[in-house]
Amino acid sequence: MDTADQARRLSELYEEVLGGGRVPGVPRPLVAASWERSLAAAVDPEADAAAVVLDPDVLAALRANHPLQAVLPVLRQTLTTIADEASHIMIITDAQGMILWREGSTQVKRQADRIALSEGAIWAEDQIGTNGMGTALAVGQPVQIHSAEHLVRRIHEWTCAAAPVHDPDTGKLLGAVDVSGPLRTVHPAMVALVTAAAQLAEGQLRVRMAAADEMLRARNMRHLMALGNAPGALLTPTGRVLAVQPLEWLPDRLVVPDGAERIDLGDGREGLVERLDEGFLLRMPGSPVRRLRPTLRLKLLGSGQPIAVVGGREIALTLRRAEVLALLLLHPTGLTAEQLMLQLYGDEGNPTTVRAEMHRLRNLLGGGVLDTKPYRIIADVTGDVTDVQTAIREGDLGAALELYAGPLLARSDAPALRAERDELEATVRRAVLDADDPDLLWRFAQTPTGAEDLEIFELLDAHLPATDHRRPAVTARLHRLDAL
Repeated sequence: MDTADQARRLSELYEEVLGGGRVPGVPRPLVAASWERSLAAAVDPEADAAAVVLDPDVLAALRANHPLQAVLPVLRQTLTTIADEASHIMIITDAQGMILWREGSTQVKRQADRIALSEGAIWAEDQIGTNGMGTALAVGQPVQIHSAEHLVRRIHEWTCAAAPVHDPDTGKLLGAVDVSGPLRTVHPAMVALVTAAAQLAEGQLRVRMAAADEMLRARNMRHLMALGNAPGALLTPTGRVLAVQPLEWLPDRLVVPDGAERIDLGDGREGLVERLDEGFLLRMPGSPVRRLRPTLRLKLLGSGQPIAVVGGREIALTLRRAEVLALLLLHPTGLTAEQLMLQLYGDEGNPTTVRAEMHRLRNLLGGGVLDTKPYRIIADVTGDVTDVQTAIREGDLGAALELYAGPLLARSDAPALRAERDELEATVRRAVLDADDPDLLWRFAQTPTGAEDLEIFELLDAHLPATDHRRPAVTARLHRLDAL
């Protein structure tokens, strides 16, 4: 049976079932169950289109923070070229059926706009009835929905195949990968294609999870080792067990409720949990309590007030104190008073001035944060600038842009920090240009550095389709930068 005949038979079946007449056949069980769920949710078969519920700025924020952002390149590589050549579009949703990304044939995207098969619209079953992505999310397995199998009549000219994507850490549903197109473009391999794409995405997420686990272990094993010979374990933020020292038995994962200090180990025993900067330390009742080093978090990027957070206490920093801490963060082995003087003032500085400033800074931050001879940070320290550097080294440009609020201490004239600031800007910019990704270009363009970069806006102008909601802003900024 060809595509047209199949669509005609499905349409006749649709009219009979929804019209309450004598039914010569029944829909597939998958479709029948979906129709039942959709009608129970009061979906109107005569609905005009899905609801578009997000404005572009909110959508951009959702995309930036969604786990599937990290695997977008592999999904593009797998699906977009095929979708474009076959007159289809690739769609990626979140777990609620919200369309986050849509790419592929320009002509098909124009057709899709008429039924709000577009970014920011919700295609969950309870909103728009039976459809590929909504039904795949509802049943948790790959599906293909063809023609009049869609509950809403307006979508009968479409066919779609979708597969769910799950978080390899928690098993939770992250969203769906979908390929949709007009009836004439239906192909039996569509389900296999989206299934393979979803499996590739989950594989990439698993690789990233393993890398994150290794980093968490490396940064936090000292907490477990501080227990000495006492039993304990290191847990991820989601409760997975990463490392254990003498414990008779533990499951692979433990449930750690918010704010809990004691948890059930699953065999009648109780464990004590301490929240770390990343994950948890599990120890047994009666084991020695560790003496934790203070934690220090430095926020030094962007044009706002530099901030130090010591053990949860937020401290506003003067520019000079922020400069000192930035240099010590970037030189973890420490600096002498003379070295700090040269990095802050050049040849015209005075070591006595540096020593006086360090004395005031130690009093401000409290004990256990700074040491002398040489001056160095001895607290457990993290900073936005070093996090950006790490993310770029690991190839996670999305995370780097999320953290990159702007230049390092933009008001500083310290020679060493000017050089560090210029190097960080150049590194982030080069990484964005090499990625050749419109979404990453746009995110960089929202930073103080990217906002004045003519080449970035020229690339956005070349890459963004005419219908993209960001194009007017790009065109206006390009005209302004061209006029400078």
